[in-house]
Amino acid sequence: MVLSAFSQQKTVIHIEKAIEQQYNKNLGPDIERLIGNVILRQDSTWFYCDSAHLNEKSRNFDAFGNVHIKVSDTLNIYGDLLKYNGERREAELFNNVKLIDDTTILETGYLIYYRMNKLAVYPDNGIITSGENVLKSKRGYYKSDRKEFYFSQDVELINPEYTTYTDTMMFNTRTETAWFYSPTLMRGDDRTVYTEYGWYNTRTDIAQLERNNQLSGQEQYVESDWMFYDRNTGYGYAKGNVVVTDTTHKMILKGNTGRIWEDEGRSYVTDNALAITYDKNDSLYLHADTLFMFFDSLREAREMRAYFNVRFFRTDLQGVCDSLVYHSIDSTMRMYKSPVLWSSKNQLTADSIFIIIANEQLDSLVMYNSAFIVSRDSIEGFNQIKGKNMVGFFLENELDKIDVDGNAQTVYWVREDDGNLVGINLAQSSTMSIKLEENTIKGITYFSSPAEVMYPLKDLPKEESVLKGFKWLSDQRPSDKNDIFRKVEKEQLILEEKPGNEKQSD
Repeated sequence: MVLSAFSQQKTVIHIEKAIEQQYNKNLGPDIERLIGNVILRQDSTWFYCDSAHLNEKSRNFDAFGNVHIKVSDTLNIYGDLLKYNGERREAELFNNVKLIDDTTILETGYLIYYRMNKLAVYPDNGIITSGENVLKSKRGYYKSDRKEFYFSQDVELINPEYTTYTDTMMFNTRTETAWFYSPTLMRGDDRTVYTEYGWYNTRTDIAQLERNNQLSGQEQYVESDWMFYDRNTGYGYAKGNVVVTDTTHKMILKGNTGRIWEDEGRSYVTDNALAITYDKNDSLYLHADTLFMFFDSLREAREMRAYFNVRFFRTDLQGVCDSLVYHSIDSTMRMYKSPVLWSSKNQLTADSIFIIIANEQLDSLVMYNSAFIVSRDSIEGFNQIKGKNMVGFFLENELDKIDVDGNAQTVYWVREDDGNLVGINLAQSSTMSIKLEENTIKGITYFSSPAEVMYPLKDLPKEESVLKGFKWLSDQRPSDKNDIFRKVEKEQLILEEKPGNEKQSD
């Protein structure tokens, strides 16, 4: 039963229930005291409390004890004390304040609720529970019509997957999505994420990060301008200055676009792709159209594949090929399809070339089928070694010895210690072993009945100055770590005639 009501042009407050009504001049001339199971209503909003002081003139009231505001079927606010301005429709709640909207709960010590704007504001420490998410912040406000919380200063989001720290954040309780607007750190069991703008859906475990993003695990570190990641499928997509660092295998991948499929154990970077492997002695810089990385169930990199237009540079080793595979387990680099390798003065070609690295130094290499080594002796002459297969051995990162197996042939410019030319030695044998010093041939040991002849320079037959299949490809050679991005025409310099008759390059 309605006991009484009072109204003003813009607002009406109804006293729906009170066990006792009284006026007490000690409380003020315009104040009516309501006691016992008090129920007030303005528009569709209901107010419950143990007692209240109602000011008829100003149309405000204070409510005491077990305060409850029923804003809608889903939104309820509780506290120990309420100061309500009926004209502005503003509620101030004090002590043990709790806002509940559906399954979302906000707890704080002081709250202002603006009914006209459907806005709740807490200026000093609040804790929000929404599903499996717990959010804390120094300050914040809640738009009840949008189901959105806005947090600032000392913001912390805790859920089973991540604990997030930031300074400015929005959280939508309908979608359980958090938006970050300032430097943000997300810590999980196996990785840490940093961003300065983006969103994370805590329900679906999907994130999109859009500014200065960094994702790090135990051994791997990813950076990019923009990043999308689905934790459920392990799929990630990044673009803009993508950098992947593997500290265990001392490898860095760079590109403008990257993707990862964690469940499948593979990822790639493309668009200006670059791989850097580093050790205490030197770094190798490798460029290709696309770089793939394969890793095991522990997310440890086991293999890198480079596809199309591969070029790499290291101080003591340079190379080009169509495709390349690097195995991190045994530090083996395998070059396929028209590979060319340069070691100091020597140019090496074959159908495929395998390079083995041990103890962070070049150890050995294997050249399969149509193996050919060339080094320039003079403007008009080239030392040449040819065979079916070759095995080369390095000493302090320089070629020290080469074993040739199958149809071994050489063209060797023999010189005195003072550099004077003795003659040009042509030899054939089924196998041979070549000793090098400072990347220059110092001796050849032949096996299995070698055929050998020495010519003075003037008597050297033109057709025998180069071996069949001879190519001098120095214009393709990367000159430094930036030159690996240069596009070149393959085999643009092919010399199969007498050196000197065609254009040559150092």
